[in-house]
Amino acid sequence: MTADELIDGILEREGGYTEHPSDRGGPTNFGVTAGVLGEWRHLGRQATREEVKTMKVDEARIIYQTRYLEPFLWVPFEELRIQLVDFGVNAGVGTAIKALQHILHVPEDGIAGDRTQRALKEWPWFLTHNALVAARLRHYLGVVARDKTQQPFLPGWLRRAMRFYV
Repeated sequence: MTADELIDGILEREGGYTEHPSDRGGPTNFGVTAGVLGEWRHLGRQATREEVKTMKVDEARIIYQTRYLEPFLWVPFEELRIQLVDFGVNAGVGTAIKALQHILHVPEDGIAGDRTQRALKEWPWFLTHNALVAARLRHYLGVVARDKTQQPFLPGWLRRAMRFYV
């Protein structure tokens, strides 16, 4: 799968502009939150509703390539790399890496260094891949257990994670 195809899938899953009152990310367009857009543009603040709403898909694609795809280019197994990118988009790159590190029994520092990369090569990719699906399910259930206002998002998060089960 090419980078463009991977990003196309993310854009399809994320959809267009949303502003759900319980969404902790605030206004979101193409899955890019006000906070991420503000960081990306070096605004020193979150992007405004209008800035998020008027963001073009080309900018979202560049954000996905740089912020979410590039941190996982080292993953040698395509299916796992795609899932890690998707989890990173949905929960944060650091969260995705820590979940992977937990599965691999290496220190959970959120940085995919040599130890994490070596450990990944020692495990059958499909076991790691499916363990990551389970980790995502636990993560989302934990989010809702800690913050009941996130309940409306749970069914979508669970479906999103389960689509990666092999």
